[in-house]
Amino acid sequence: MTDLLRSRDAFWMAEALKLAAQGRNTTTPNPNVGCVIVKDDGQIGAGFHQRAGGAHAEVHALRQAGPAALGATAYVTLEPCSHQGKTPPCADALIAAGVARVVCAMVDPNPQVAGRGLAALRAAGITTEQDVLVAAAEQLNIGFLKRMRTGRPRLIVKLAASLDGATAMASGESQWITGPEARADVQRWRAQSCAILTGVDTVIADDPALTVRLADCTRQPVRLVLDSHGRIPLDSQLLRKPGTTVVLHGERLSAERISALQQAGYRTVGLPLVDQRIDLSALLDWAGQEQLNQIWVEAGATLAGALIGSGLADEVILYQAPLFLGAQTRPMLANSLPSLADAIQFSVLDMRTIGQDVRLRLQPIHD
Repeated sequence: MTDLLRSRDAFWMAEALKLAAQGRNTTTPNPNVGCVIVKDDGQIGAGFHQRAGGAHAEVHALRQAGPAALGATAYVTLEPCSHQGKTPPCADALIAAGVARVVCAMVDPNPQVAGRGLAALRAAGITTEQDVLVAAAEQLNIGFLKRMRTGRPRLIVKLAASLDGATAMASGESQWITGPEARADVQRWRAQSCAILTGVDTVIADDPALTVRLADCTRQPVRLVLDSHGRIPLDSQLLRKPGTTVVLHGERLSAERISALQQAGYRTVGLPLVDQRIDLSALLDWAGQEQLNQIWVEAGATLAGALIGSGLADEVILYQAPLFLGAQTRPMLANSLPSLADAIQFSVLDMRTIGQDVRLRLQPIHD
C-alpha cells in the first residue's frame, strides 16, 4: 500500500468515526458504527448506526450512494457483520452493491462475527483492509469491546469532591460541591452508559432520580440498585421516572418482600452475597449477560471504595471543586489502608477544567 493510499484511508476513516460517534447515546447494546462510501476521491454515501434494531451504518450509506456504489470503496469503523440478527448481514449488502474495496478500522471481537465478515467479502472478490485508525475505533466502543472479550461491561466510578477530598459534610449535605458545568458533563457520561449503578443507602439518604436530562437523549439507562436485604423504599423517586429500575438483592430475600418490590414497580434480580453484601463479581457477570456495555457508578464511599479497591473499576472520573470543606466531612472512599505502600494508584488518562472544576480521568494501576 502506498503512502498516499494510507493517507486517504486514514482521512476517510476519520470521517466514518465522526459519524459513528453520533450514535453514542442510542445504539446500546450494539456498537457505534459509521460508514463512508467513496468513489473517485469523493464521498457518495455516508451513514451511522442510530439505534438497536434499526439499519446498520453500511445500509444507510449504501442507500445514499445508490447504484454509484458499484466499484466504490467503503470505509467502516467496525468489521461488517456476517450474521442474521435483527437486520440482515451488512457484508451481504456490500457484496450485493458491488463495492470493490472495504476498509475497516478493526475486526469485530463478537464471536458471531470475528473475521467472518471480512472473509465473506474476500470470498466475493472484494479487496479488504483492516487496522486503520484502530486505536480511535477501540476508544469509540470501549465498553462493547470489553463485554465481547471478557463477558463483563466496562465500569466507570464517578466521584465529586472538594480539594481536601470530601464528598459531603458530616451531615450528608452535598448539593452542590461541583458547579453546573461539571453536572452537565455528568449528564453526558450518563447518556453514553447502558446503566447507572448506586447503592440502597444512597437511595434512602438522597432519593436520587438517576436519569439523563438531555434534550437529545431518547432513552434512559437502566438504573441498578445494590440492595442486599431489600430495604429500598417502595415509593422512591426512581419509580416515578421513565425507564427501568432493577433492585439487585440477596438470593435469600423473602418471597413476600420480592413480591412487594415487584408490585411497587421494581424489577428484581437475586444475586449471591459475600459477607452480607452483593457479590460484585457476580454482579458484573450478570450485567454482561444482560448485554450492558458500560456501567456508570454514582454511589457512596462504601460501594465506590469496594469497586475500586477490588480492582473491578476500569476507570475513575473525579470532579474536584476549588473549595475546602474542613474536617467534619465524609470521604470519597471508605477503604481502610494499613500503610502508604498499600495506596491505590492511578495513571492519568486526561485532566481538564470543566467550568471552575477540574475533571480527572483515572485508570487504576494493577500489579
